Amino acid sequence: MTRAEHPRALAHIQSLPSWLAGRVAAHGRSLVTRAIAEEGLKLTHHAVLAAVCEYGPVAQADLVRQLGFDAKDVVLLVNHLEDAGLAVRAADPRDRRKNAVTVTPAGVETLERCAALAERANAEFLAPLSEAEGRQLMELLTRVYEV
Repeated sequence: MTRAEHPRALAHIQSLPSWLAGRVAAHGRSLVTRAIAEEGLKLTHHAVLAAVCEYGPVAQADLVRQLGFDAKDVVLLVNHLEDAGLAVRAADPRDRRKNAVTVTPAGVETLERCAALAERANAEFLAPLSEAEGRQLMELLTRVYEV
């Protein structure tokens, strides 16, 4: 194939909804990533901390299943959260052979600040839209995602 045979190949790819959705997602992720970096966390740290807060005390293996992260990555993420004083490992009250992760009070405070930072980043992300358009976008994205 030559350029003359397919002069608009890239334009075609860039016109696909899946391409645009990926670019939009990358932009939104970038905004949130920069925002929560103020707390010294990455998106994956934020997700683990949120899961620990919601489900804790929780075994690391359960975090792996709930988040769909690699087990080695979860260990490193929990290590970071523990070193920062945001989570602790202790014997799992349901099975003393396992460790469970629990959020600390400092972790809860950090999670609350991260939530506020993420909300502000998402407000910036949706700023080109009216409030009604933002709601409509969320409804449409949810519908496409849930298929």
